[in-house]
Amino acid sequence: MTDPTITDADAPRPLPSGGKPASGPGRLLAAVLGDLRAVDGALYAAVAATPTPTLDRTLRHLSHAADHSKISFGIAATLALGGKRPRRAALVGVGAIAVASASANLLGKRLVRRARPDREAARVTVDRHVRMPTSASFPSGHTASAVAFATAVGVVLPPAAVPLGALASAVGYSRIHTGVHYPGDVAAGAVLGIASAAAALAAAAATPSARTQALLTAARSWPRISIGSAGR
Repeated sequence: MTDPTITDADAPRPLPSGGKPASGPGRLLAAVLGDLRAVDGALYAAVAATPTPTLDRTLRHLSHAADHSKISFGIAATLALGGKRPRRAALVGVGAIAVASASANLLGKRLVRRARPDREAARVTVDRHVRMPTSASFPSGHTASAVAFATAVGVVLPPAAVPLGALASAVGYSRIHTGVHYPGDVAAGAVLGIASAAAALAAAAATPSARTQALLTAARSWPRISIGSAGR
């Protein structure tokens, strides 16, 4: 059976007969990218061809539940009911989701425009199917948002790092298992998620808390108060 996962858009195209040959580095880059696409397609095909009837329904439901970051927002709402630290973790986590979602959907997908996998040609069993998105395949927005939330919350609230990291990993894999993403899309989404969490954490660190702001205001006014008192 031919490789069902490499579409016409993904396949390397030959040079025009009348064109100049690519430079040495250009040829090397094209060859490396071609090899990576081949590995990506082979991994996708291997997952599609592996019977996992026990996991199919669970991962399908997980993938669906992760639409629009519903799981992460639910966890954030629960954390917001806790103390000051959980509330801060929830706020930073939601901020990380916003950065990851915008980066994936407004930048990554529009720049790369990779076609979605051919799920029917790969014979992905119907028991795994979720709705095939109409957006570009690269990177995985579900993975980017889940990893961004898990990373940001885990830094602020370390006990949550392992369970949220495991959940984000499961969400990422579910997108491959259900046939809507190549493994490379998910890997790129994970990298984007980590970067988005770092950006959200940096923004939160640059914004002083209300208590710190009050102390800074008092410190700035202290010299003026002292000078005024000394003149009386």
